[in-house]
Amino acid sequence: MILPFRTVSRALVLTITAAAGIGWADAPAAAAAGGPFLAHQALYDLSLLKSRGGNAVNDARGRILYNFSGSSCEGYTSEFRQVSELDSGEGKVTLSDLQSKSWEDAAGKSYRFKIDTRMNDSDAAPVDGVAERVGDHITVKLTQPVKKSFDLDGKIVFPTEQIRRIIAAARDGKSVLELTVYDGSDNGEKVYNTLTVIGKAIPGDRTPTSPDPSTASDVMKSLTRWPVTVSYYDRDAKPTDGEQTPVYAMSFELYENGVSRALVLDYNDFVISGAMDKFDIRNSKPCK
Repeated sequence: MILPFRTVSRALVLTITAAAGIGWADAPAAAAAGGPFLAHQALYDLSLLKSRGGNAVNDARGRILYNFSGSSCEGYTSEFRQVSELDSGEGKVTLSDLQSKSWEDAAGKSYRFKIDTRMNDSDAAPVDGVAERVGDHITVKLTQPVKKSFDLDGKIVFPTEQIRRIIAAARDGKSVLELTVYDGSDNGEKVYNTLTVIGKAIPGDRTPTSPDPSTASDVMKSLTRWPVTVSYYDRDAKPTDGEQTPVYAMSFELYENGVSRALVLDYNDFVISGAMDKFDIRNSKPCK
């Protein structure tokens, strides 16, 4: 495979962090009106959609439990628990148990993250750090896997801001958006260039071809959503033959309140489907 499974697992969780609805959430009623984003809990079932190339994957399965809470006053917290199993054939099965927690303030100025991974009962080095926007740059301070500080370009955005800009672009009728994103993935030093392609708006009264708990929710039924594909490119990688292949790409339907459904994650050698199995709306404390 192009990526070690550990890297794929982290990329998978961090991608869904961006897409699953991190954002402004003061109350479900307000979110239904198309304003703030929605606080919620979602359970995703992961399964192998297709396998391609010489490094074929026989099977992939797993689950992700995602919780989002917070408000525009106290910032937004997302918590994940992902258990995944990848079968590469000939008895080669990799089991990963990954837990991720991140916090981002409403203005996109501060971002904290911690990722713990267990692979086949062996603990991997955790990633723990904070990124602060200071003037025209971003300062990242890592405490794990090693203590280190470094600066990033101030034009880089964090995951919450990334989704906010995608929704804003969709509402403006734009079909393409380019952003550079830092989410703390890999060893805490990775930066991705992203290309987002936004499809035509899907009105809330259109019946989905594959219903799930989000489409059955009264809060969600009237909301517009857009088909979105985000491709992630390693900013430091050198393109071959004048063209760079994305590290991974993610397709999903993004609601105007930040919730996503119908996930498809493409890691070049294999593609994973993430179907929403459960969806619960959560209350958030209103700002005083």
